[in-house]
Amino acid sequence: MNQFKSIPGTFDVLPRGYTSGSDVIAPVSVWRHVEEAVRRVMVRYGAEEIRTPILEPTELIARGIGQSTDIVSKEMFAFERGSTNYVLRPEVTAPVMRAFLQHNLAQQGGTQRLFYIGPCFRAERPQKGRYRQFHQFGLEIIGSEDARSDAETITCALDVYLELGLREFTVRINSLGDRDSRPKYKQALLDYFLPLSDQLSEVSRNRLDTNPLRILDTKNERERELLKGAPILLDFIDDESRQHYDSVKEHLTEVGVSFVEDPFLVRGLDYYSRTTFEIESAVLGAQSALAGGGRYDMLSSEVGSKKIVPAVGFAAGIERLIMALNAAGKADVDSDCPDAFIVSVDNVAPGWIFSTAKSLRDSGLSICYDLQGRSMKAQMREANRQNARYVVIAGEEDITSGVVQLKDMSDGSQEEVSIELLSKTIGASQS
Repeated sequence: MNQFKSIPGTFDVLPRGYTSGSDVIAPVSVWRHVEEAVRRVMVRYGAEEIRTPILEPTELIARGIGQSTDIVSKEMFAFERGSTNYVLRPEVTAPVMRAFLQHNLAQQGGTQRLFYIGPCFRAERPQKGRYRQFHQFGLEIIGSEDARSDAETITCALDVYLELGLREFTVRINSLGDRDSRPKYKQALLDYFLPLSDQLSEVSRNRLDTNPLRILDTKNERERELLKGAPILLDFIDDESRQHYDSVKEHLTEVGVSFVEDPFLVRGLDYYSRTTFEIESAVLGAQSALAGGGRYDMLSSEVGSKKIVPAVGFAAGIERLIMALNAAGKADVDSDCPDAFIVSVDNVAPGWIFSTAKSLRDSGLSICYDLQGRSMKAQMREANRQNARYVVIAGEEDITSGVVQLKDMSDGSQEEVSIELLSKTIGASQS
């Protein structure tokens, strides 16, 4: 029988890190370190956690993201069961808006700040740093048109990276204008690129028919040169969007956030309007994007709301964040280690070890012991492997006399300790 393995484009997160092909998979301690940092920062911003299902209606994602996007046309894990079409969520913004509308969160009053951490799925070709199951965290600020919401979204994302010790970023920003501005700009792009269509790649020629804005995302060097003469989006946005954009920039400047204005920055999803931004880190090399987001006031009406609900947010990949931490030398995180490992001399008194371990655990300590009946030498090796802070050495005479040997693994010192005082002695070293 063949041995089963994880599906290409997915990976297991293990207690200890490992290498899979060209990818370095971080241990679970690093993942937890990142997730805890995200939660700390989100709490500072007054955000509350939301958890939406991995399964969503296909139409929600198609309507929310846009039929012409690569995600909907090529990258969704979609399937049918009975008369219902499902999709494994490729992103979380549309599901969060769906939950906001479904549960009438607007009735709670004020602006809703909602954050999430969880897996997403895209049926793209696996490559270094890109997976079919990947993990995102993000913030959605729903219910406010205020430019401070946009600026706060950007500073919140930056604060997560700062919390984890990353320091060098490039923040790129732009404005997409409103619903009326974009058709005018799309037409201007068409007028510019149609005479040049023979110089475009097949992908970009297809985008001329579906969504010309996506050509601005091109990584093709020839097409990047052509963009230098293309019309600029900011020349087509309405006065209100321009004023909003200027306010966002002013708020960022007020708090010392540097940014680069990128007139060709667009997001790959159709629901964005006005502010759009990306955060990049040079430590990642060519694939430098860490996070992206912007304002998406049009999304609510696309997914069933009778009125427009203003909203802005960002999404960031945890895998890419961990890659940046590794590249910057910031991924050294202590794994969870037992406070003590109980070593049995000559495998005596297994019942005593079992009950003592339970008693020490009840006092709040982390305790391990051998379950394979191995030699004392092998047990000591296991204690070392687990980086136990102490080893409790218990033999038959020790147990009878009510004392054990307590070895400090940091310096090798050893002392005799009363069994009754074992919990207090080990616990005292934690403070």
